[in-house]
Amino acid sequence: MLDFLIENYNELDFILASASPRRSELLNNIGLKFKVMVSHVEEDEIRPDNLNNGLINNARKKGEAVAESNKDAVVISADTIVVLDHHIMGKPVDENDACEMLKKLSGRTHEVMTAFGLICKEHNKSYFETIKTKVKFRSLNSDEISAYVEIGEPMDKAGAYAIQGKGSVLVDNIEGCYFNVVGFPISRFFVVLKDFCKGLNDAQNQI
Repeated sequence: MLDFLIENYNELDFILASASPRRSELLNNIGLKFKVMVSHVEEDEIRPDNLNNGLINNARKKGEAVAESNKDAVVISADTIVVLDHHIMGKPVDENDACEMLKKLSGRTHEVMTAFGLICKEHNKSYFETIKTKVKFRSLNSDEISAYVEIGEPMDKAGAYAIQGKGSVLVDNIEGCYFNVVGFPISRFFVVLKDFCKGLNDAQNQI
């Protein structure tokens, strides 16, 4: 924990409402102590003309579902999408679908959007926002696409690639937060977390 920047964090109970191992790893890397509790809520379909609100709505639904039975905890939730030409690219259904996704991304710039937030029911406090990162792929040939799909890495990833894995060789450059592409904008979250928890501590001190 970065104790010289954040005080009294370990006095709060944190819950990550996500099964994502990448999100858990990023939170562990900053020393945050938390439990994982998956919400299992059904996400709403996100409309291309309302991406930001749709993302925040899904992230909030995940967090609220866990927070309802853990009112004294600080619940962390998030939702991430990959967007190309206002079209949301989910996880591929099979290898052919993965190949088609990568062909569309080849040589072009897409956006990765993550809505993240914090909820504490005990203090009736919540905060959500969305972070965007632009990712440009280099031009890929069919052999590269096939070889990447064959290793299996794209199959459980939105947009059919993992920037933190072997998919790193597909990326030409990014504009914005790298960790947002991994699945959680940890630096921005850290800033928000400080303010959020300071507010909780201030409220407790006034009681």
